[in-house]
Amino acid sequence: MGASSGPKPIRFNAFTMNTVGHQSPGLWTHPRDQSHRYTDPQYWQDLARLLERGQFDSVFLADVLGVYDVFGSSPEAALRHAVQVPLNDPLALVPLMAAVTEHLGFGVTCALSYEHPYSFARRLSTLDHLTRGRVGWNIVTGYLDSAARNLGQAHQKAHDERYDQADEYLEVVYKLWEHSWEDGAVQRDKAGRVFTDASRVHPIAHDGPLYQVPGIHLCEPSPQRTPVLFQAGASSRGRAFAGRHAECVFVSGPSVPVVRDAVEGLRAAAVAQGRQAEDLIIYGQALIITGETEEEALRKRADYLRHVDLQAALALLSGWTGVDFSRYPPDATIEYLDTQAGRSALASFSSADPSRRWTVGEAAAFIGLGGRGPVFVGDAAQVADQLIAWQEATGLDGFNLTYAVAPDTFEDVVTLVVPELQRRGRYSPPRESASTPEQPTTLRQRLFGRGDRLAAPHPAKALMLGAFREASTPMPLPILP
Repeated sequence: MGASSGPKPIRFNAFTMNTVGHQSPGLWTHPRDQSHRYTDPQYWQDLARLLERGQFDSVFLADVLGVYDVFGSSPEAALRHAVQVPLNDPLALVPLMAAVTEHLGFGVTCALSYEHPYSFARRLSTLDHLTRGRVGWNIVTGYLDSAARNLGQAHQKAHDERYDQADEYLEVVYKLWEHSWEDGAVQRDKAGRVFTDASRVHPIAHDGPLYQVPGIHLCEPSPQRTPVLFQAGASSRGRAFAGRHAECVFVSGPSVPVVRDAVEGLRAAAVAQGRQAEDLIIYGQALIITGETEEEALRKRADYLRHVDLQAALALLSGWTGVDFSRYPPDATIEYLDTQAGRSALASFSSADPSRRWTVGEAAAFIGLGGRGPVFVGDAAQVADQLIAWQEATGLDGFNLTYAVAPDTFEDVVTLVVPELQRRGRYSPPRESASTPEQPTTLRQRLFGRGDRLAAPHPAKALMLGAFREASTPMPLPILP
């Protein structure tokens, strides 16, 4: 989807998770919902084919490493109501879905707090190779204490301390991905019996306060080297981190003012880091409920609302914010508390929009259908109007679309809304009608049209020829007999 002199196109990601349900607590009970099939490879491959047909940028795979046990100080509600548990590894889905698609990207959520960067860099390079360069990494630091406890820590680190760790983590993986192996190091020279020119592979010699990685990256350069970098932090520290590192950012908010402020803050953070505001592609969370007519769409919404589980919604909200909402009556006003969980989740229902005061019951009902983003309801033309209005009012580039019922919600978007946006010139044109067939490209090239690799002034490139290279270049790797 390249640059255009006309109206700004709308972009879509599919927002899902390797679990039952996801962002619509209780909707797994709907008779048409198929998310209980999350352990079935066919379920994921069918979804991938659907999203490919709809020309989505990517499938954005959420993840957590803990259970939602803040509500009532127990995991009981999460387990009973399938609040993102049981939950499988998102990375295992990528080769399955990549095998049946050519263009669809894969944004995978991986928490850096609990895995060493050396092994993690290999996992992502492997996926980038196997997808021919269609992988993105959603950089998260985690927000559940239950994850920290089960990985050997008494509790998770403080919010800003997690971002300090993330800064060094990114420095390590950048060195491994971008600078350990030179282009052309791999020779594959059968006649000369040289697979890799060892003089062009460099130890990174990283010796930091948290990580010591003296050696080389285990993988040869993948198509993108560094996967496309997604990020979702909206706190002041998270915005600064995104402004420095992110290429794509995911924001959530229940109203235009909340989302607009987040978008403006992120673009300003990128500029403060010497980048351009348009270096960030920003997606906002949303749910679309549509049908052939407005009446059909409204009937679907009414039907879906009957399956919303408010206790499950509060368990989800408690995990996001670190606040035990079982202790508050439904009519209590949500106030901002400085917790070590996801600060933007709580702020979006408290301090971020001075024009609105949310009660606990109102917030639970709101996130019960589609999570923390808006719900757009109507026929295809009405939904297109709403999407365009939100984009223009907030400055978003596109939407991370969650679902009420899987896969019906995505099927309706692909069948009804995408063609309507294409007719208006607000979406990538159908591939089959393009003047020249679109060839499979890397995710980064599809998103930005600037090539497969990161480019300056991104900090991953600024590390080139830094101290670690100066220390390691004179010492080629030993060749064992």
